[in-house]
Amino acid sequence: MAIRSFFLFILFFSSSLSPVFSLYEDQVGLMDWHQQYIGKVKQAVFSSQRAGRKRVVVSTEENVIASLDLRHGEIFWRHLLGADDVIDGIDIGLGKYVITLSSGGSILRSWNLPDGQMVWESSLQGPKHSKSFLLVPTNLKFDKDNVLVVFSNGRLHAISCIDGEVLWKKDFEAESFEVQQVIQPPGSDLIYVVGFAASYQFEMYQINAKNGELLKHESASFSSGFSGEVSLVSTETVVALDSTGSILLTISFQDGKISSQQTPISNLVEESLGPAVIIPSSVSGIFAIKTDAVTVFIRVIGEGKLEVVEKTTHEIAVSDALSISEDQEAFALIQHASSEIHLTVKLAHDWDGNLLKESVKMDRQRGLVHKVFINNYIRTDRSYGFRVLIVMEDHSLLLLQQGEIVWSREDGLASIIDVTTSELPVERNGVSVAKVEHNLFEWLKGHMLKLKGTLMLASPEDMAAIQSMRLKSSEKSKMTRDHNGFRKLLIVLTRAGKLFALHTGDGRIVWSHLLRSLHKSEACQSPIGLNLYQWQVPHHHAMDENPSVLVVSRCGPSSDAPGVLSFVDTYTGKELSSLSLDHAVVQVIPLPYTDSTEQRLHLLINADKHAHLYPKTSEALSIFKREFLNIYWYSVEDQNGIIKGHALKCKCTGEVADEFCFDTRDLWSVVFPSESEKIVATVTRKLNEVVHTQAKVVADQDVMYKYISRNLLFVATVAPKGSGEIGSVTPEESWLVAYLIDTVTGRILHRVTHHGLQGPVHAVFSENWVVYHYFNLRAHRYEMSVIEIYDQSRAVRQQRRLEACSWKAQPYFTNFFIFST
Repeated sequence: MAIRSFFLFILFFSSSLSPVFSLYEDQVGLMDWHQQYIGKVKQAVFSSQRAGRKRVVVSTEENVIASLDLRHGEIFWRHLLGADDVIDGIDIGLGKYVITLSSGGSILRSWNLPDGQMVWESSLQGPKHSKSFLLVPTNLKFDKDNVLVVFSNGRLHAISCIDGEVLWKKDFEAESFEVQQVIQPPGSDLIYVVGFAASYQFEMYQINAKNGELLKHESASFSSGFSGEVSLVSTETVVALDSTGSILLTISFQDGKISSQQTPISNLVEESLGPAVIIPSSVSGIFAIKTDAVTVFIRVIGEGKLEVVEKTTHEIAVSDALSISEDQEAFALIQHASSEIHLTVKLAHDWDGNLLKESVKMDRQRGLVHKVFINNYIRTDRSYGFRVLIVMEDHSLLLLQQGEIVWSREDGLASIIDVTTSELPVERNGVSVAKVEHNLFEWLKGHMLKLKGTLMLASPEDMAAIQSMRLKSSEKSKMTRDHNGFRKLLIVLTRAGKLFALHTGDGRIVWSHLLRSLHKSEACQSPIGLNLYQWQVPHHHAMDENPSVLVVSRCGPSSDAPGVLSFVDTYTGKELSSLSLDHAVVQVIPLPYTDSTEQRLHLLINADKHAHLYPKTSEALSIFKREFLNIYWYSVEDQNGIIKGHALKCKCTGEVADEFCFDTRDLWSVVFPSESEKIVATVTRKLNEVVHTQAKVVADQDVMYKYISRNLLFVATVAPKGSGEIGSVTPEESWLVAYLIDTVTGRILHRVTHHGLQGPVHAVFSENWVVYHYFNLRAHRYEMSVIEIYDQSRAVRQQRRLEACSWKAQPYFTNFFIFST
């Protein structure tokens, strides 16, 4: 008995020495990391409040409105509007309201500047669709007589900034009239609405700002017509281009009378090639045009006379005008030069003088500067200082001040096109084989920070850096593989054509790379990224080879545009090579076969339904030929409601012989009735998914075998009326139908109808089950359903073996059976 008690004591003592990992109650359900982005900024307004934290309000191409801290770039608040609620304009009224115009000018909202709460919303309807303009007078006071001016849907509105009440409205019902500018001179009770009619006539309307009364209407015809943007150079003068893009038209409507001046661009720019375009800006007295060769800045002097003030061949970006005093306006210019950008701030009336001139080192991986926004402040010596907000080609947002980058945001991550994973390097003797550890300087810097923290000499910024270092050195943030394979790299492709590698442990950016193949060039004017695929995943050569991914893109928006392939190392972000194709890429089929270098074989289907094999090597071709008869795939035509199955036929029979090109044939097709069903979601299993167990034991000890097939496709369709926004139809008018289809034979294995449901539908297909998510119109809530598929043929064989011994009669079983929850 004593010996038994001794062993129990030893067992308890030894178990108490092992570490125990647990969660507190309040930690359950918490995420490891969470990041917020806003997207590519298209408009920015700086808050001019003297008291409180400095901020900038922005709108983005992803339909986000956000307030950012000017000190650190952090988000104070943000609102993501709907996919169809595109933001047309933003401004700040009364110093404390953010005014937004969206949905093609149909919705005007006011938001509280400090916390982002919506104050009011107005719906603006009109007789026709048109451009939208939001005008917030600079002298707006806390008085209902001071109004916002909005032009939208062919109608001019005057709206109270306090409660959104429409005070008056004026219709412009002419069908051919296209508004180009809405102008209210400072301190004036007049509003000018100018635009084109029938593409060759200039129209000017003079409106009383107090009551919307039409005071004057003038028009003038131009036989050469108009094209492109219109630049406003003063409160009563605009500049436009004729339809050929070779003549500048300076149009003045002073005192309600239209006068014009025509100037051939060849008189200003001798080296101009091709048609010119006007660079939009609002600098008083100055505008810019861009040709194939140069960018030219032109000053308007006298009676429509033009004077060239500067020419440049560098890429350049111009900000809007910033009023720094009653009679002075400043604007910013940014030019690129190798690894630097040159920032210049000028006065509108004094081109030769510079208020500011700085050079800032810029990472080439950010690309070109796309937009510039300028703000000023008063230094201690009472001189003007400037801070500049710039939007880069990779959609990142940076704040420049005193020749340095104060902060930056990688907002390109708000528009991720595709994502895949990559294994981390193998750890060997405690060191990553990918050579991604910190250098000596970073090591010394870390120890100095830790020493300052120990001696309690660290500043708040130092403490934040120390905390960041601790997170990076933690077990889940190491740059090597873990035993269970949880630590990985997330490789994401953004709409800007930039690749990011994110660590799954803490979400930090390991590397980023702006792909050359997705950069605008003479050969490819409008590259578009499509998808990411795992190209090489070395298992046997993990110590010698790095994984790589395949980036598929094309040169143009149309589906028949030629494709481009890029191959990128996932450990370093280096673009190993790129390949311009002579055919389009409509669909990419990753094949479950690899060559001796562990590169995965891919089939690229072009617009003519020809299949091209990559990589184009003799080894890949021999592997492909052995599996030629076992390759099947499917295609989905959402608009037509058709799903087709395909297989290979023979080598291409075109004019140019290509042993890596193959003709295809259609095996089957499923046509959904367009009057009752519309395809909204299709999901299949991942090719590399591992099934951990093939059987499931139920409560009565019976064994159910999972129906495992790589060829199953889940399809969800809804009623055509139910494909709109939630609540746009009644429960009787909407339904959802779920299908399971075998993609080799086209056989519909299962079909279930849910009445009173609506999309959007999101689904996950794994092993033998599908989970799909939808909206229930009757219950007014989101719901989920589960379909499980089991193979009955294996149960039948097992039962027959039992019959040979017991001679018991057995019921009839189908080939498989399905549980739907």
